[in-house]
Amino acid sequence: MVEAFAVASGKGGTGKTTTTVALGMALAEEYDVTVVDADTGMANLLFHTGLTDADATLHDLLVADGADRGDVSVEDAVYERFGMSVVPCGTSLAAFEAADPDRLRAVVADLAADTDVLLLDSPAALGSKSAVLPVVLADRAVVVLQPTIPALSDGLKVQEYAHSYGTDTAGVVFNKVHDPGGAAGVTEKAERYFDGPTLATVPDADAARSARRAGEPLLAHAPDSEAARAYREAAAALDVRPGESDDVADRFRSAVVPDSP
Repeated sequence: MVEAFAVASGKGGTGKTTTTVALGMALAEEYDVTVVDADTGMANLLFHTGLTDADATLHDLLVADGADRGDVSVEDAVYERFGMSVVPCGTSLAAFEAADPDRLRAVVADLAADTDVLLLDSPAALGSKSAVLPVVLADRAVVVLQPTIPALSDGLKVQEYAHSYGTDTAGVVFNKVHDPGGAAGVTEKAERYFDGPTLATVPDADAARSARRAGEPLLAHAPDSEAARAYREAAAALDVRPGESDDVADRFRSAVVPDSP
């Protein structure tokens, strides 16, 4: 079985990568999980998982046809961390410019053959082909928002775009919540406008910032924190739907990729 989720947001700074890794760790208690940093322009996953010294990254796998990849295979860019398989992306501007986003289809197809859950940490905005591709490839999207009306509007744009390419909404995670009571009005609106449920309301937490500085996922760094508990609740509410690995891989390889959002 395999299902691919794009963890997406309408803007940066929502804690999207923290959410991706936290969901991955929680889901890994039951499933084989592979987390991919598909934000090829603003990679962060390597900082959250202690992989800043990774020899091979997703950038190496996305080098355009005809260029020298140095014989790097998909397996070379997969690292076992915190109970998950992690595919980080590099931070080099030159590597980003050399990357061909179309190749992400083949990489994700290869990864789908050997996992239960794929989590694609997606770019924050929808301004380019590389940014929208993870949402297009995914079965469903988890939308990460802060509890404000403008953020809600940004998230609805992500949902609208995802739906236009057949990607459903798995649910919404409200993150960095300072005042749960004050956020209630926004979360109620989300229940009306988003197709998926509110998976969790995650409080703003010093533990998350401390985990980032330590180069560890929140669930490893502060497993008993309120934020960690909220992410585990989100993972429990995420109904993983089985699919045949071969069918999913074929769909990734044949996906129609938009030239622009």
